[in-house]
Amino acid sequence: FFEASNGKEAVEVVSKEHIDLVLMDIMMPQMDGITAMAQIRSTTNIPVILLTAKSEDNDIILGLNVGADDYITKPFNPMEVKARVRSQLRRYLFLGSGQGAAQDPDKLVVGGIELDDRGKSVQVDGNDISLTPKEFEILKLLMSEPGRVFSLKDLYRSVWNEAPIGNEGTVAVHIRHLREKIEIDPANPRYIKVVFGQGYCMKG
Repeated sequence: FFEASNGKEAVEVVSKEHIDLVLMDIMMPQMDGITAMAQIRSTTNIPVILLTAKSEDNDIILGLNVGADDYITKPFNPMEVKARVRSQLRRYLFLGSGQGAAQDPDKLVVGGIELDDRGKSVQVDGNDISLTPKEFEILKLLMSEPGRVFSLKDLYRSVWNEAPIGNEGTVAVHIRHLREKIEIDPANPRYIKVVFGQGYCMKG
């Protein structure tokens, strides 16, 4: 376990020591977390989790774009931090990410969610989640294209394989149940976001 008081120190520690994961605040003196993370990412693929305030949405997006594996919004629950760290370490150390293993086409990963289509299983932050077949198919579709907005009609047509004639409300009910199972705070979802007037999309 190593500590760094600023981004410059963090980069130096990673370059000199054997580090398996970096937990780093975006707002740091001398060198901010985004810059430090970009430098770390240029030399290693170890997991990087950013700590951020809710007002720093643009920084979150930038951080994810330049290589962050996850982010945690302050103020945070210490148990959530432990779960996120455990999930990233598990993926990196035990699922082969550290060795640059080829991606399994039957597995989808978005943030702390891992979906195994072959085994029909889902884990959130390392914990097994029980989903109904329809919930599983909705989640798989959303995870297959993170950031894409799917309308209720799109989701119904793809998952139920029939024309969505007045059945869009069924999708909304399933998504509500899905959120209750995968979100830490279903009322303020991190993963399944609503785009008002358009539909739903998956965010990391």
